[in-house]
Amino acid sequence: MSPTTLPAGPEHGHVTFLGAGPGDPGLLTLRAVEALTNADVLVAGHEVLDVVRVHARSGVAVVDTDTESPSTPVPGTGAPQLTIVDGASTTAAVPAVRDAAHLVMEAARGGRRVVRAVSGDPGLDAYAAEEMLACARAGVPFEVVPGVAAAVGVPAYAGVPLRDAQGADVRFVDARTASDRCWTEVGASDGTVVVSTTLDSVGAAAGELVAAGRKPDTPMTVTVAGTTTRQRTWTATLGTIAQTLKQAKVLPSPEGGRPVIVVVGERSAAAQRDQLSWFENKPLFGWKVLVPRTKEQAASLSDQLRSYGAVPHEVPTIAVEPPRTPQQMERAVKGLVTGRYEWIAFTSVNAVKAVREKFEEYGLDARAFAGIKVAAVGEQTAKALVAFGVKPDLVPSGEQSAAGLLEDWPPYDPVFDPIDRVFLPRADIATETLVAGLIELGWEVDDVTAYRTVRASPPPAETREAIKGGGFDAVLFTSSSTVRNLVGIAGKPHNVTVIACIGPATAKTAEEHGLRVDVMAPEPSVHKLAEALADFGLKRRAAAVEAGDPVTRPSERRPGARRRRSTT
Repeated sequence: MSPTTLPAGPEHGHVTFLGAGPGDPGLLTLRAVEALTNADVLVAGHEVLDVVRVHARSGVAVVDTDTESPSTPVPGTGAPQLTIVDGASTTAAVPAVRDAAHLVMEAARGGRRVVRAVSGDPGLDAYAAEEMLACARAGVPFEVVPGVAAAVGVPAYAGVPLRDAQGADVRFVDARTASDRCWTEVGASDGTVVVSTTLDSVGAAAGELVAAGRKPDTPMTVTVAGTTTRQRTWTATLGTIAQTLKQAKVLPSPEGGRPVIVVVGERSAAAQRDQLSWFENKPLFGWKVLVPRTKEQAASLSDQLRSYGAVPHEVPTIAVEPPRTPQQMERAVKGLVTGRYEWIAFTSVNAVKAVREKFEEYGLDARAFAGIKVAAVGEQTAKALVAFGVKPDLVPSGEQSAAGLLEDWPPYDPVFDPIDRVFLPRADIATETLVAGLIELGWEVDDVTAYRTVRASPPPAETREAIKGGGFDAVLFTSSSTVRNLVGIAGKPHNVTVIACIGPATAKTAEEHGLRVDVMAPEPSVHKLAEALADFGLKRRAAAVEAGDPVTRPSERRPGARRRRSTT
């Protein structure tokens, strides 16, 4: 039986050699995500871990092969000891790849499902090939999950197609291992050459190609940190690339050893990169955007910002705590079961969480909502209810707010509504808009404090310094409280930071704190706010291009004074 088809179980573990792609987590295949979800042990270098770790299950043993420190055996396996580094995973250090190979096989022999993740594609990784052979010789079952190779993925993200309509020949060269014969062969060809090298060796690689017969005026591109929001690409020729990098103050550099992908060729579309560079031309490409919300609240907003090329950084400004007197909440939850209410209205994800926790405390589940109409103030709250097992009967068709909910809420009708009471679990600082509106529609309302909102603890010192020192390109304020709380726990954003507010009330609060508002959402929606920021970034980029200026991020310009509200 082939080593790749042996069953995995208590006596037979399994190894998955997985390609993590060139850097963008979105390039992982569905099979890769499935393997990561089921892994017991995850072995990878540090940069690869950043890509794959998010898909691993809680409690997976994580081995960083880039960390050099003493290691001790895992009981029963003889492999390095895995020590806890956070609440979701464990880690161990191994001094060399050969030790990683030993760990992979020993863990698999212990009945574990091991994922060995490498950058790009496993078939192009020499160490992965050695480890596969070691598994085959030892009778350890394994499989290979291909990944997007950097030599293919990076040019695509740089806007440099490798072939044109004429079907130019494409050669791939690893400059770190290329022989003189290899350089001679690619130099004699007129096709496209894709060179994997390091930033400090680009000039040498260009020299090798010229010496082998390529013309010095042959177009080329150099891309560093490809497929990530740190990506940067330079366009030049074989004869001018050294000077181009020097003028860009790229070399010499402490980061000169960073891997890069070089594309060389007359028909490599390097001259058309301005039109084809879809990734680096995203409206917020590389922008570090501060989102003052919890990860749960910010999830969809952060995903939207990433789609615009931004790097979202979530900083909670409020913390949620139980009410000081829980008796009112307890009576209301019991009233749900005994038929006291016709409706229950959820105005936030936190309200759903508070009710769910009370249900679990009493041994109840979603079945307790039988016969009760459920309303949600917006899509995120509705999603939280669906995750609880409850499909809301009412979600605003227009504005996702208390006012929007009232627009669609039916008036009380004694003929069709056997009960005239609504349960409204909400925060201690919520406004009275919804209560007043429901009463006007003829309903009785049990307005119950389900949770308290308090100011969150200050973020780490590094984040506070970035906020005050101009390390963020933009900040999204989704309410007046996020303005007050962020300034209270971290200080004012630097004057170069773009200030974006969800509406006039939030903008007024920002101005009262000495901040000038640059962007305001056309309607009170976090997604419209993100769209407005992207539109701002797009116009800013277009203005720089039209003026012939380099496209920079706001944080790359740091005047000394802090942003003040304009008095003119």
